[in-house]
Amino acid sequence: MDLKNKSVVTEFILLGLSSSRESQLFLFFIFSVLYGAAVLGNILIILTVIIDSRLHSPMYLLLSNLSFIDVCQATFATPKMIADFLNECKTITFQGCMSQIFFLHVFGGSEMVLLVAMAYDRYIAICKPLYYMTIMSQRMCTVLVGVSWTIGILHSASHLAFIVNLPFCGPNKVDNFFCDLPLVIKLACLDTYVLEILVLTNSGLLSLICFLLLLISYIIILAIVHHQASGGMSKALATLSAHITVVVLFFGPLIFIYIWPFESFPIDKFVSLFFTVFTPVLNPMIYTLRNKDVKEAMKKLRNRHVGSKQVF
Repeated sequence: MDLKNKSVVTEFILLGLSSSRESQLFLFFIFSVLYGAAVLGNILIILTVIIDSRLHSPMYLLLSNLSFIDVCQATFATPKMIADFLNECKTITFQGCMSQIFFLHVFGGSEMVLLVAMAYDRYIAICKPLYYMTIMSQRMCTVLVGVSWTIGILHSASHLAFIVNLPFCGPNKVDNFFCDLPLVIKLACLDTYVLEILVLTNSGLLSLICFLLLLISYIIILAIVHHQASGGMSKALATLSAHITVVVLFFGPLIFIYIWPFESFPIDKFVSLFFTVFTPVLNPMIYTLRNKDVKEAMKKLRNRHVGSKQVF
C-alpha cells in the first residue's frame, strides 16, 4: 500500500511536553534516568526468573512476561521523546506515527489480557491450591501468554485499519510527545465523529471486559479468603495485593482517558507519561519490594555475580 498517495501529509509535528529550552534539557535528564530505570528494572526481573529455578512457576513466568511488555511499553515512544528534547524540530514520519499507534495498542491490549491471566493464576492458587500445578501447567501458561499477545495484535490492527487510509491534507501538529490515536484522528480532513465512536467502542469494550473480569476475580478471592483466613494464605495475599496495585496503576489512567476520550486537557500529557513511563518503572518496584521470593532470588543473583568477579 502506498501511504503517500493516500495523504498529502507525510510527517507530523510532535509538540512535546514543553517549548522552553531550559525545561527540555532538564526533562531530557529526568526521563533518561526514568527510561533507564524502567528497562533495567524489568530486564532484571526477567533474568532473575530465567536464572533462578525456584521461580520457574506459573506466577513468575507470567510476571516475566509482564516485565517484557513493560519494556516494550516504555520503548515504543520514550526514546523518541528523549531525543526530541535535544531537537529543535520534533517531527515524525507518517509511517512512524502509524507504527507508534500500532505498538501502543498492541502492548496496552496485551497487558490488559495478561493482567486478567495473572488474576486467574492467583484465583487458582488461593481458591484451589491442591489443583494449582495441574491447572496452571506450562502449556496453560503458554496459552495464556499467546492469547494476550494475539488479542493485543488484533485489537491494534483493527485500530490501524480505521486510521491508515484517512485523508490528512493540512493540519499535522500533534499536541503530545507521541502519536496518540484520538489526537491524530482529529487531524483528518473529514468528519470523524462516527470513526471516533468506533475507536472508543473498540478500546472501551476490551478495557471494560478486562476490568470486569479482574473485579469479579478479586471479589471471589477476597470472599473465599475472608471465610478461610489462615497463616498459609499470607504469601498469596501479599502477591495479590501487589497485583491489585499494578492493576490500579494501569487502569487508573485508562479510566481518565475514556471519560473524556476526544477532549484535550492539560493533564492528558501527564496521563500519557504515567502510562508509558511511570508504570513500567513502578511495576518492577512493586513486585520486588513486596515479594520475598523475588528479593531473595535477586540477592542470590547479585552474590553470584560479585563472587565471580572476585574469582577473576
